[in-house]
Amino acid sequence: MKRILIVKVTSLGDIVETLPVVSDLRRAFPSAKIDWAADAAFADIIRWNPGVDRVLSAPLRKFKKARNWNDLKEIGASISELRAEKYDAIVDIHGVYKSAIIAFIARGKRRFGYLNQDLGERGAAFAYNARFGPRPHTDAWRGMRVSVAEALGYTFDETPDYNVRLPALAYSLDIPRDKRIAMLFHATSADVKKWPKEHWGEVGRWLVARGYTIALPWGTERERGEAQAIAAIVPGAIVLPKVTVEECAHWIQASELVVGTDTGLVHLAHAMQRRTVMLFAATSREHFGIDAPGRSVSVGDHGAPPDVPQVLAAIESATNGAPQAVSGSAETGAMLR
Repeated sequence: MKRILIVKVTSLGDIVETLPVVSDLRRAFPSAKIDWAADAAFADIIRWNPGVDRVLSAPLRKFKKARNWNDLKEIGASISELRAEKYDAIVDIHGVYKSAIIAFIARGKRRFGYLNQDLGERGAAFAYNARFGPRPHTDAWRGMRVSVAEALGYTFDETPDYNVRLPALAYSLDIPRDKRIAMLFHATSADVKKWPKEHWGEVGRWLVARGYTIALPWGTERERGEAQAIAAIVPGAIVLPKVTVEECAHWIQASELVVGTDTGLVHLAHAMQRRTVMLFAATSREHFGIDAPGRSVSVGDHGAPPDVPQVLAAIESATNGAPQAVSGSAETGAMLR
């Protein structure tokens, strides 16, 4: 196996959780060249993994929103770059039209995709001349690793290796290095994933009482207002200025703890081996959760958002360095307070 192409186009959390596939391939085929095709919005995160030789990116999301001629030209140039190499294996672990088109355009002997029943969009099946096996009965993230390993005939280490190496910044972010920072990722793209402001305030005050300084990131003006509302009820909380994903990653790196909703930046915190608690309200914890005993904990579930005692218990589990039961009982909440 001399050259392999990974196709995973979006989104932030999915891109982050695909990084262990690179490490798996690198161990199985040490001399292979590994390329990755993705949306330009997420290309830098892929470049943080030194196991990727070439990132092929195009501004697909940007063009869809703005229909800009320059973006269209960039997409055309990326197609030429994509077809400049011939691959021994193309693995589309996204399974929708846009990823299938990329897989089809790329030059390769075998183009692997999911079975029809496992595709995100059934019409994507046109692109493949080889298929992964049936989706394994496991979470989405391990499932990608199993699919690629079975298709290309190797085994992998169960402990995922994200291999995230942040580039140094040429300027200072003014991060308070003398404080124990806990980042609360309250913002999310979907309102159904949100957790009440009062709950964030209660968690923030509980953390402040234990010596943490709370940092509140945001992305939109609405989210900034929400961050300010939480800061108003959490003593000493810092509302961050608007930061890029790379700048946010440096804040994560400087933090002792990250608590947040099921969003890409919280997945990034887990990948960066920060102590992390992920809250679920509208998506499946079993399918999309994070888990590293004594370090990363998922709590809540689709249609069953966690209460404050559950989140406090999860924080205890993540920060004590040893796995503990996560309980939602009133008794547990009283104990943790």
